[in-house]
Amino acid sequence: MAGVVQFFAIHTIAEQAWVRPYSWARNNISDLGNAHCALQPDPEPRYVCSPEHGLMNGSFVALGVLLVVGVALTGGRALWRGGRAAGVARLLLATAGAGFVLAGLAPADVNENQHVLGALLIMAAGNIGLVVAGFALAYDVPTPLRWGTGLLGVTAIAALGLFLSRHYLGLGMGGMERVAALPLLVWALAVGVRGLVRQGRRTPEVTPRERIGHAG
Repeated sequence: MAGVVQFFAIHTIAEQAWVRPYSWARNNISDLGNAHCALQPDPEPRYVCSPEHGLMNGSFVALGVLLVVGVALTGGRALWRGGRAAGVARLLLATAGAGFVLAGLAPADVNENQHVLGALLIMAAGNIGLVVAGFALAYDVPTPLRWGTGLLGVTAIAALGLFLSRHYLGLGMGGMERVAALPLLVWALAVGVRGLVRQGRRTPEVTPRERIGHAG
């Protein structure tokens, strides 16, 4: 939850720092992390100049690290059924976290190949992980969350295909990229909220001393 919240907060700060207005439709998320001011020709021509690129790249790294840590901490049966599907889902989701770290350490205009690899880990491995997670979440996870997890993954994978083929369906390049990239963050936030609610509803454990006191 902390990773997702800080990402959107810093995204807002970074985009507002642009002299030329930043557009969710015309600009990639990665444009916020570009280290140099220049005209970018691909996949669509646009001028990129992000004064807060360092802050944004730090946010990518923080998000990735926290996502990996979050996946590691959900290893119990409270979220997963167990078995191979759960292990595969967690591995793919953690790989997406590594993709965020790679994307932050290698801005698109500094090391394009590494940045593209990071983006693919996020939008390919991460979204496949969502689909698998839809079948691997524990039975006591609310049905809307279980079904929604798979649906988010399928939607994001379809959006990735449209993005790579440059079919934006009126959403623009940046809009379609967000449909491919943000479902993973929506899911992480939803799972985090469920975890907090579940933790808050647990009955406090009664200590032996309290038992004696009640018996008296």
